[in-house]
Amino acid sequence: MLSRIAAAVVPSLGQLTTTSDEEAAPAPGTIVVANHTSLVDPGIVLAALLRHGVEPVVLATAGLWRIPVLGPLLVRGGHGPVHRGSVRAAESLDEAAAALRAGRHVLIYAEGRLPLRKDSAEAAPERFRSGLARLALAADAPVVPIGQAGARRVVSGGAVKQIAGLLTAPARRPRLHVHFGSTVRLPDDIPAATATAHRAVTAAWRTATEHLVAVS
Repeated sequence: MLSRIAAAVVPSLGQLTTTSDEEAAPAPGTIVVANHTSLVDPGIVLAALLRHGVEPVVLATAGLWRIPVLGPLLVRGGHGPVHRGSVRAAESLDEAAAALRAGRHVLIYAEGRLPLRKDSAEAAPERFRSGLARLALAADAPVVPIGQAGARRVVSGGAVKQIAGLLTAPARRPRLHVHFGSTVRLPDDIPAATATAHRAVTAAWRTATEHLVAVS
């Protein structure tokens, strides 16, 4: 349901286009990992994934489950809260691994946070945490890197600027682009796997950014 809501709302916020290195949609049991730049980019990525027939389980910070309306939607969709810095942190990876083995897709944001800067410009993905690599190893799952660009044109900066951006986006119609990179198999070594995934997502992000520049 969350994916379908995103697919209905995102077109009103901007002009979404997608490209892919592969003709086929991500295979069942695949982890999809995207760069995280804005509060709205999960919706943009979900809308892009649905165009490929993919409705993933989303791993996100547990605080989102306490937000009215959004929390119940996350529960209903079987998405996974991540309790960072607690003894429950490993539970989310175990549940995600089970979902992958059952043939679901899992969307994860390996940076684990939004960038602290206030401007609306594009910037390469920040350092990845190790959760993605540990999940891929535990589930023996392939990874599809996703690069998204343009989300910060919708929402970025402080609270007032974010609200203003969201309210004016339907009139501004900013361009948004999501690029699906080639499927990769991460090495068994966690640091090496984390670095490999970061390079792949960065390459996908560069492609998405170049696409925005080319059509501007």
